[in-house]
Amino acid sequence: MQRIFITGGAGYIGSHTVKALGERGYKILVYDNLSSGHRGSVLYGDLIVGDLDDKEELSKALQSFNPDLVMHFAALIRVEESVREPLKYYRANVVNTLNLLEGMRENGIKNFIFSSTAAVYGIPETIPVNENAPLNPINPYGFSKTAVEKILKDLSHSADFKYVSLRYFNVAGADRKARIGQAYKESTHLITRALKTAKEEFNKLQVYGADYPTPDGTCIRDYIHVDDLAGAHVLAMQYLFDGGKSEVFNCGYGHGYSVKEVVNMTKKVTGRDFTVEETRRREGDPPALIADGAKIKRTLNWKPGCGDLEYIIKTSWEWERKLHSPSVFKQKKGVAD
Repeated sequence: MQRIFITGGAGYIGSHTVKALGERGYKILVYDNLSSGHRGSVLYGDLIVGDLDDKEELSKALQSFNPDLVMHFAALIRVEESVREPLKYYRANVVNTLNLLEGMRENGIKNFIFSSTAAVYGIPETIPVNENAPLNPINPYGFSKTAVEKILKDLSHSADFKYVSLRYFNVAGADRKARIGQAYKESTHLITRALKTAKEEFNKLQVYGADYPTPDGTCIRDYIHVDDLAGAHVLAMQYLFDGGKSEVFNCGYGHGYSVKEVVNMTKKVTGRDFTVEETRRREGDPPALIADGAKIKRTLNWKPGCGDLEYIIKTSWEWERKLHSPSVFKQKKGVAD
């Protein structure tokens, strides 16, 4: 069975992909500095706590594990923070990716899967947006991911190197058994913040803009369940192992839900009412952002099965209710420090 090296595998999306790979019997090594991930989220494989800016430690880990493929989840992802601290984002998301790619080249590792984002499109001219749409990021986070995609394209033309870049839309949901889920210290995700408001961790939920040119005036987003996204990574990996060429794929369902629809469904699932405050728009928020997912379905035979909003929120709610239990994130036996 192939060996998979996963950066950021203790984080939200990375840990769900580790779970998907582990259930299929792959040999896994997670490399994570635990800045936003959690040791107990690594349900399969082994963990090395390390930084991508430590080139010596990184190269040593790659050499000793000798993976067949690298999946790269480790990144900073907060748009607002990227505007305040752009250098921090370019260092974490671009420079550290270069460190990883150089370590792969030094150790003869030729297959790579990259966590990209719909933020590379900025405010799309047409909806749904497909992979051939212009890349017009409007914040340092989006620019950092766009820069890495350019690096990957150039590298694939100059060396024996193949990659798949997966452009995520709005990732949500949690493991159906509530073993893992979103556990950011300060989550900015709408569904998570709505659920935390239902739990009375916040006294109100702010909605940024209710005057958009959409049916109910609030932004529409394509919410993809994290388990479906993890499955897309497994298919992308197998595609490369089967000789597929370097490619870019959108990861979304092709339909969206508005902020108000998310709020109403959250109230239905939780059985709790909470205060919602409409505030001014955030700069750069497009009225709608929906994926054209035809390419990934056609090329990888991706068949998502978790796209119902109620299911997405139910799995998130089960996780949120469990999140502060003493049993959550207990250290897994055999995980290295």
